[in-house]
Amino acid sequence: MKRTEPYQLLIADDDEGFREVLRAIFEPWFLLFEASSGEEAVKIVEGEHVDIILLDMNMHQLTGLDTIRIVKRIDSRLPCILCTSDATDELREQAREVDVWSVLSKPVRKRDLLTIVSSAIDSTYGDSDVFSKFGSMN
Repeated sequence: MKRTEPYQLLIADDDEGFREVLRAIFEPWFLLFEASSGEEAVKIVEGEHVDIILLDMNMHQLTGLDTIRIVKRIDSRLPCILCTSDATDELREQAREVDVWSVLSKPVRKRDLLTIVSSAIDSTYGDSDVFSKFGSMN
């Protein structure tokens, strides 16, 4: 059965400007939640249905990886995409260990971001046309 409602995307980043950029990119296709910290992201996942999360790595108190560890205990299937300006091999290995869908290096190109999110939705929910249903990706 094909989904007729938009997917619910949580953007967790302590940089309000970056959240605004992501909001502008994803508003046509997703119902959005925003968090300015890992702690706030965890509270949203505990209280709301979320289909996918985009997280910054370097947030105050809880890092993106710390947040993902907690979120995966709530919903192990939830695809989490980590965005960071420090995408080292060590970080990528730690991300694999906690089942991060992808690690994207900031600055993130819009096309790469849309491709990764589409791939995560398709793999997790079997929906390969998430963007075509609600408008063009361009």
